[in-house]
Amino acid sequence: MARNPRSAPPPKGSSQPPDDGGAAELSYRQAQTALELTLSELQTHDLDVEAMASLYRRAQAYADRCEALLGKVEQEVMQWDPENPDLPPQTFLP
Repeated sequence: MARNPRSAPPPKGSSQPPDDGGAAELSYRQAQTALELTLSELQTHDLDVEAMASLYRRAQAYADRCEALLGKVEQEVMQWDPENPDLPPQTFLP
């Protein structure tokens, strides 16, 4: 479950990793929605610099999660060769 995007980052010197909003556990659709919401919140004009930096890092984590999931799917996509229809589909290699 994603954390509240307004939660404060861990104190400096803390051994906790930076708050990524739980991006690593999200599905593509969840990460995409969280990214859109975070970007929308970044557009508000009353954010202080620390909150803006935290939201930016969280948005980057969501974008990275989306990119990683798309890359994984791309590796699994099968490609059919229309010139050799009797051959089974092959793994897509860009």
